[in-house]
Amino acid sequence: MRQVQAEGGTPVGSPRRRLFAVLIVLAAVIYAADLVTKTVALRTLEGEAPLVVIQDVLQFRVIFNPGAAFSIGTGMTFIFTIIAAGVVVAIVRTARKLGSRAWAVTLGLLLGGAFGNLTDRLLRYPSGIGRPTQFQGHVVDFIEVFPGHFPVIDYFPVFNIADSAIVCGGILAVLLAWRNVQIDGSKEVAGDD
Repeated sequence: MRQVQAEGGTPVGSPRRRLFAVLIVLAAVIYAADLVTKTVALRTLEGEAPLVVIQDVLQFRVIFNPGAAFSIGTGMTFIFTIIAAGVVVAIVRTARKLGSRAWAVTLGLLLGGAFGNLTDRLLRYPSGIGRPTQFQGHVVDFIEVFPGHFPVIDYFPVFNIADSAIVCGGILAVLLAWRNVQIDGSKEVAGDD
């Protein structure tokens, strides 16, 4: 049976194309979920008291985070915007070598999350089209777990869907690296030295 080839010689429907599609679809779902949930949170919770879902376990409240995760580096918003853009470019470039479904999922989570927070950095206050401050928008965070009752530290940081995807993608990346699974699907075996 003859296999149809696309421009560049890669067969249409090849495993690499399917894995790239998994990455893109997952990233798009994460990105859309992040945008929709942030929009709903802003329309219903901004300026309001926290919405308690489960007492002392889960509540929703809107905060605007100019820093990174855990509100680290609040004065470095511009730098985080550049880093997020760099992560997006690196993931897209790396995706050309995909040969592992686990890495496709990992990169999809990271890409969707990075795009979600990058959109905030580019378009939310104080940044945005026509505003004098560019690349310094504040990320909308609204999910809070164990409010005021988190073990070891006084509180767990408020986060969003994009943050969750980035953390999950990061954990998967560490596990895959620990298991020596490469982006192309091969498994590095330690040699006898």
